[in-house]
Parts: sequence; C-alpha cells; structure tokens
Amino acid sequence: MTDLNGLTAVVTGGNGGLGLGLAQGLAGAGANIAVWARNVDKSTAAAEELRAHGVRAQAVHCDVGDEESVVRATAETVDAFGAIDCLVANAGIASATTYVDTSLDEWHRIIRTNLDGTFLCTREVARHMVDRGGGGSMIILSSTISRYGASGQAAYAASKSGCSAIGRTLAVELARHRIRCNVLTPGWVATDMNTHLRRDDRFFDATMRRTPARRWATPEEFHPVAAFLADPSITFHTGNEVVVDGGYTIF
Repeated sequence: MTDLNGLTAVVTGGNGGLGLGLAQGLAGAGANIAVWARNVDKSTAAAEELRAHGVRAQAVHCDVGDEESVVRATAETVDAFGAIDCLVANAGIASATTYVDTSLDEWHRIIRTNLDGTFLCTREVARHMVDRGGGGSMIILSSTISRYGASGQAAYAASKSGCSAIGRTLAVELARHRIRCNVLTPGWVATDMNTHLRRDDRFFDATMRRTPARRWATPEEFHPVAAFLADPSITFHTGNEVVVDGGYTIF
C-alpha cells in the first residue's frame, strides 16, 4: 500500500468532482492536503471531509489564473504545512461553444484557468521545491479531448494540449532536482461538471459505446492512481502520460 504519511499535497480545484477524488486518494494514503480553489465554503467542506482520513487538511483561497493569488496561496500553504511535496494541477473549466461563435473573451476565459493556471501553479511550486531541495512530484491533469477533436471544445482542447506539453517540459527540466512530473489523462468521469452530458441520452450512449469498459468512471476510481503518481519511492517514473479512460483512446 502506498505510504504518503508526512507529505503535503496541494490539489487545485480539489473541492469537488475529480479533484476531490484525487485529494481523497492522497489523503487515504496519509498525505496532508491543501485544497486550492476560489469557493472557500466548498473548500472548507472538502477539507473537513478529507480530515476523516486522519490527516491535516486546509482550504486555501486561490484563483489559479491570477499570479498574485497563486503566489499568496503557495506562501500560505508552506507557512501552514512547512513544505509542499506534491502538486496536483487539476483546476479546470469548460464550455460548449461552436468554433465560429467562440469570442476572444471566451477563449481567454478558458485558457486563463486551464493553461495559465497550470503554468502559474507549477511554476510557483517548482520554485519552492527547487529552493527547498528534497525533490517532489507534480501531477498535471490533461484530457482525452487533447488527443481527439470535440465539437464546441476548441479552447478546452487547446488548453489541455498545452497542459500536456507543460508536463513533458517539467519532467525534463526538473529531473535534476529530483522533481517528477507526470500527466494524468482521464476519460469520461461522472462529476457535477458534466451532469448535463450524462442527461443527454444520445451523447451518453455514444460515449459508452466508444468506451470498451462500457461505462463512465467515478472519481473514487482515481484514488489509487493519485497515490501512485505521488509516491516518492517511485523515483524513476517521470515524463509519462498516464491514461485512465476505460480503453477509450485505443478503441
């Protein structure tokens, strides 16, 4: 069983959906958790839930697309926990807008959270990890949409492709500091963010038939994945894209 006792993990967007599932997996393995998100009430409730694993958990207000907010959240987390050993760059948003109807403002809104947010959070935590020494791990969330076309998802797809590129770059650049970085690419996961898609019978049936496992995943199925990717004893695993999609991308 993975042992993360004594480590501290930051999970951006960790107050719900897949982010909370990843945080639960880390907490279940013994890691203390800092939940970075904008909704403080929701993050506070998530932190309380995570404490049931017998770990420390704290809600930290953070707008991942705002540089000052990320710098402040990093300092607050280090002050509270002493160090950051793992970062899960999960925070993300999406919208369904046809390409010809996508405004520049809408494009920037998605890119700001998904791509700028991943850049800012990984950069600040990398600075901390490099200065501190001792290594660490980063897990960057991408999406199967970064590999395949999806109608109405141009900004989201572009942002997630960029996240994958950041992950590969960090794996190379930070290896000398014993900081590992891997990309987690989930398939269809049932969360509040996509309830409307699951209510669309035609869409839901199409994605089920495209997935060899013939179902969508649940956030709970990512508990052991998160713990594995954060495990400090797996020192040679970096630069990898871990696809957890029920076979969607190979079918």
